[in-house]
Amino acid sequence: MSDKLKVGILGGTGMVGQRFISLLENHPWFEVTTIAASPRSAGKTYEDAVGDRWKMDTPMPEAVKKIVVMNVNEVEEVASKVDFVFSAVDMTKEEIKAIEEAYAKTETPVVSNNSAHRWTPDVPMIVPELNPEHVEVIESQKKRLGTTRGFIAVKPNCSIQSYAPCLVAWQEFEPYEVIASTYQAISGAGKTFKDWPEMVGNVIPYIGGEEEKSEKEPLRILGKVKDGVIEPATSPKISCQCIRIPVLNGHTATVFVKFKKKPTKEQLIEKLVNFSGEPQKLGLPSAPKQFIQYMEEDNRPQVTQDVNYERGMGVSIGRIREDSIYDFKFVGLSHNTVRGAAGGAVLCAELLKAKGYITAK
Repeated sequence: MSDKLKVGILGGTGMVGQRFISLLENHPWFEVTTIAASPRSAGKTYEDAVGDRWKMDTPMPEAVKKIVVMNVNEVEEVASKVDFVFSAVDMTKEEIKAIEEAYAKTETPVVSNNSAHRWTPDVPMIVPELNPEHVEVIESQKKRLGTTRGFIAVKPNCSIQSYAPCLVAWQEFEPYEVIASTYQAISGAGKTFKDWPEMVGNVIPYIGGEEEKSEKEPLRILGKVKDGVIEPATSPKISCQCIRIPVLNGHTATVFVKFKKKPTKEQLIEKLVNFSGEPQKLGLPSAPKQFIQYMEEDNRPQVTQDVNYERGMGVSIGRIREDSIYDFKFVGLSHNTVRGAAGGAVLCAELLKAKGYITAK
């Protein structure tokens, strides 16, 4: 019998659920033992439930093919089989809030890729390198839920991963105004070009809800735990545009920043390349050795060459240069379904295990 923690994937047949399953193949700490999805998939083997909708570029792991998919709504039954769950369910925001709390109340920790609980004041929204101290709020959340080990933790929106790390790395220079435009891959919508042929050669200048998330979520990451809740930061002010582009994986950002304390370009680069956090100190299995790389070439980072940096868990920054209106501008790139979605959640779960919040039942 494996001594790995038993993991359930809620919403395991969708694109992010598939990414969870592919990333967790041969994971040293976690083993996928249970997959839950909508009632229409329940009772089928995972292989049959997914059918020809497997969207990863690596084959479906043999270990999950014959797992019989459970009904995600049968909360007690699913929870009884696992130590914790990853949530990637496709429901309305209110339904997601309710079902994630229901799982937490069965004393099952929930690490969610969904946005529903990102603004619940006592739910930590974690990028493990940036705000690991926010896990402290879990104790307050458990009191509210009436649980001893059940809780919810979430990861932020995929679009902010390509610039929020810079804002944290540069805190001592006090960034106070940011303009960001993100150019987002179609996998962020759970699509491939086969599913969405009209995206070939196309650009769509609107992604519902994305700009609000991109402007506000970095402030929650930069916030502090106070009186049992996360109190968001009030600075920097961020204005964002989010655009869908014909790329499969990889969100690119172009960013302009004003600082109260004026840094040099060399200081900005030095802060990025020397930035590391708890995942690196703890040697977590999914942690990139070098979280942020700085690229000197004028034409980098590029999706085709750089999106898989550090197995998709690292962030690539380039083209830092002085601006005529703002102080500096730069380009960032991150993998939206690895660092930005399932991989970020796996790293979050690793941090929570290392800190003693996720244990065997």
